[in-house]
Amino acid sequence: MNIKSLLLGSAAALVAVTGARAADAVVVAEPEPVDYVRVCDVYGKGFYYIPGTETCLSIGGYVRFQYNVAGDPARNLEGDDYQAGSSVRARLNFDAREETELGTLRAFARVQATNNTIANQDSSLGASYVMDQAYIQLGGLLMGYRDSLWTSGIGGLEDGLLTDTDLVVGDINTNQISYTFAANGFSATLGLEDDRTGDVVPDVHAKLVYSGAWGGAYLSAVYDETNNLSDIPGAVVINGVTVNLNGTFPTLLQDGNNDAFALKGGVLLKNLIAADSQLKIEGHYAFDPTIYAGITGIDTLSSLATNRLTNAGVPILLEWAAGAGYAQSFGKLGLAVSGQYGETFDVRLFNPRTGRTTVDQGEYWAAVANVGYQITNNFATLGEVSYKNVDFGGPAGDIDQVSGFLRFQRDF
Repeated sequence: MNIKSLLLGSAAALVAVTGARAADAVVVAEPEPVDYVRVCDVYGKGFYYIPGTETCLSIGGYVRFQYNVAGDPARNLEGDDYQAGSSVRARLNFDAREETELGTLRAFARVQATNNTIANQDSSLGASYVMDQAYIQLGGLLMGYRDSLWTSGIGGLEDGLLTDTDLVVGDINTNQISYTFAANGFSATLGLEDDRTGDVVPDVHAKLVYSGAWGGAYLSAVYDETNNLSDIPGAVVINGVTVNLNGTFPTLLQDGNNDAFALKGGVLLKNLIAADSQLKIEGHYAFDPTIYAGITGIDTLSSLATNRLTNAGVPILLEWAAGAGYAQSFGKLGLAVSGQYGETFDVRLFNPRTGRTTVDQGEYWAAVANVGYQITNNFATLGEVSYKNVDFGGPAGDIDQVSGFLRFQRDF
């Protein structure tokens, strides 16, 4: 071996060693673990895990376009005097749940915005933006803002009479706290609700429900401690006659007997008459005038858009009422009808022509019919017509109204 070969061999060995050391010095970082969104099937469809947590979240809602028609109360609802206008609503539901050692922890919030071509009480521009519901649940404990226990739905049992104009008595939302015990299809709820009077004593609610494959039944009771009727005007004008419900409300609230008690019950029967059918019967009796016995007798375009008991309509306090509803599905086509009859509390009728005051009891009845069709997945249309009649007799006589709407709704 000559000197030249020795030098070349040494150089090659040095390069190889240097390269090996250089390769050993390069450290390739491991990729960060990616926490992809995972489906949460514990609570049904639509839930997913919030990344990095064990909380399951569902976001849903709808966008709705609706064209409303209602007899014009300002023109005594005679002849062809109707109002017509459109409304658009966007609703978002947020539902977060997770399991704890004390049971399921849940937070639910519903926000929505409605725009009407006819102004309503929420805005002079005819638009409303509201928090429709927001509450917390831990096991059987619930606290927050939602439908009153008197009207809140459980298993479809207390959602009205199966039509969209559901004829629910005392349909109001309020702040509340309640506890529900449930076992084997049976549930018992006791709750306290803010009656918005500023009084330290809340309204007390109790409810018993049984649900099964055949349907279910319920019984609900409410004790209205201060008989708050502030959401209902003290008088309405019917056919030119001023009507005060059971005297003026200030007198009612100061007569030393301001509390009220009411009972309501109902039964829901599934597939009794035919497959994919529901039959519901319910009724109530109020021992005293109370907002929980109120129902909007006469609609306006705003009340059609909001579907809530407000000063936009003519509210009626029903001493008792009974009703029934039937819904039938034929694949993508659905039909529903409902009816209700009741009597108001005694009313004081003041006739401005004679100055005489009389006391009488009014009769109330209503009928609703609708047809719905599922155009495609998550997109449906619904047309509904309703008729309402309130007859106070005597100088006030009766007043009636036909109203309805055509709706297109995209759910997500």
